[in-house]
Amino acid sequence: MSEEQKKALQQQLWNIADTLRGKMHADEFRDYILGFIFYKYLSEKMLIRANRLLKTEDVKDYTKIDENSSKGKEMLQHIKSNTVLDIGYFLKPSELFSYLAKK
Repeated sequence: MSEEQKKALQQQLWNIADTLRGKMHADEFRDYILGFIFYKYLSEKMLIRANRLLKTEDVKDYTKIDENSSKGKEMLQHIKSNTVLDIGYFLKPSELFSYLAKK
């Protein structure tokens, strides 16, 4: 990517941020955006870890677990006990960033 292209991209991103924040002060907007970026990072890390644990199960995609079924609850409990020890937190499939973004 040339220097000119980088500058054009930077300007375009800045224009998008200005449009998104509207009349909100830039510092306040930054706090919201950084929170969302961190939440997205945590969600993706949780999804990767959970899918690794599901490699030997019937359901191989964490987002496809039925949170209300007894088998789903059992799987979530197993995943929770492992992920809390491994990465220090747990998010159900319905609490992941991707799920909330779809809504």
